[in-house]
Amino acid sequence: MPSGFQASLFEDLEEVAAPPGARLGRLPGAVRRTPLAHGAWVDVRPGWVRDPDPLFAHLHRAVDWRAEQRPMYDRVVEVPRLTRFYGAHDPWPDPLLQEMRTVLSDHYAPELGEPFTTAGCCLYRDGRDSVAWHGDRVGRSRHQDTLVAIVSLGDVRRLQLRPRGGGASLSFPLGHGDLLVMGGSCQRTWDHAVPKTTRPSGPRISVQLRPRGVL
Repeated sequence: MPSGFQASLFEDLEEVAAPPGARLGRLPGAVRRTPLAHGAWVDVRPGWVRDPDPLFAHLHRAVDWRAEQRPMYDRVVEVPRLTRFYGAHDPWPDPLLQEMRTVLSDHYAPELGEPFTTAGCCLYRDGRDSVAWHGDRVGRSRHQDTLVAIVSLGDVRRLQLRPRGGGASLSFPLGHGDLLVMGGSCQRTWDHAVPKTTRPSGPRISVQLRPRGVL
């Protein structure tokens, strides 16, 4: 997105109390599925969140973003993004996230068989923030097929996927308001990442919706 995008979001940030214009588009007939190897698949719904600017600004301000540290080899390093996790019974930062949870649970009920319950939020401040290759394999997803839905807000960043044992990667550029859902065996048999980028990049918020016991 052009550099003016960031300025337009933050110019009147203090006056943004809630995202009155943001709303969800339809899913049936608008989702594009890409089958992957080993029973995995990816759905993409471009522009699922309509008029997403106020929602982005509200989440950027309202979420109490947290900087994490993780051990790596013989030292402790900063996680290259800010995060916040919301459980099923936590107060969520905006009602539209709860609406996303309901709509996705209804749409994917035949394949998932259970509702989405949690929301993990990540703030990528610029192109230096990233997430390394991994699968969401903590909990039941280590042994069971499941779904993980990602709603992207803000600047375009590429989500890449590659087979867990190695191989060519696929790239999905996720823009402002786009939805991507990883399903089937994707978390067990594929890895995904958001790599760093040297191009000028403004902030991006990723909202990951997951079922119970999947991290």
